[in-house]
Amino acid sequence: MTRRLSTGFALGAAIAALAAAGSASAEVNFQFGLQDRDVARMVSLGGSCNRCELSGRDLTGAAFTGAAFTNATLVGAILRGAELQGSNFTGSDFSRADLTGAEMNFANLTGANFTGADMSGAEAMGATLVRVRMAGTDLSGAVLNNSNMNGAVLTNANLSAAEMNATTLANVSARAANFSNAEVAMSNLSNGDFRSVSFREATLNGSRLTGGNFDGADFRNAEMNRVDIRGSDLSGARGLSQEQISRACGDGATRLPARLTVRVCRGVSMVRISPRPPAAPPAPPVPPRVRNLVVANSGR
Repeated sequence: MTRRLSTGFALGAAIAALAAAGSASAEVNFQFGLQDRDVARMVSLGGSCNRCELSGRDLTGAAFTGAAFTNATLVGAILRGAELQGSNFTGSDFSRADLTGAEMNFANLTGANFTGADMSGAEAMGATLVRVRMAGTDLSGAVLNNSNMNGAVLTNANLSAAEMNATTLANVSARAANFSNAEVAMSNLSNGDFRSVSFREATLNGSRLTGGNFDGADFRNAEMNRVDIRGSDLSGARGLSQEQISRACGDGATRLPARLTVRVCRGVSMVRISPRPPAAPPAPPVPPRVRNLVVANSGR
């Protein structure tokens, strides 16, 4: 009984918080569905709410259906397993939020703040993550294929075992980030700051690392087939072997550790592979047929 009450208070608090936002939240729709378990619930939020205050709220499993929550504040919010697919959270603050396993495919998160957030196992395929702040963010095992992270701040972020194929990582600041065991094939990492980054066991095949700074970066056992390193400074990188560099290509401006040489890029062509889009949600169940019952009267 105590759990049911506490759950109700949590949901009520979320409604009150949005109502306090004033007329901007007038278009927000709420739907709550309680299941058998005390804490199992579904929260559906649609419409628009500019500058909504949702900090610290428990929105586990919430579904933001085509919502526009621009410049919202969700500091420390619990959004485990939430669905933000196709929604607009431009400029919103998710710092220290729990987004474990959240689905953010094709969402617009331009300029959002995820500093210190837990996004492990989250999905953001095809999402717009331009200039997001993700310093110290846990993105381990996240799926970010085909997303745009141009200009993102990824300092000390954990991207181990993440999927980032065909992802734009140009102009990022990723000093001391962890990309170990990550899949970063066919991606654009040009002009980025990757000092002291770990690329151990990472897959970088077909990616562009042009013009970047990789001082102190660890490339031990990284796959570098057809990697473009023209104009990159790899002179202070660690763990690079001639076998890896022989599979890549560069130019006269490429700087390498002593005794390593690179072949000149000639006719480099990149094949951009777009990952499969996420599966469509299941169709709603078909309502049961209406049956007409005829009661026969025997006349007795």
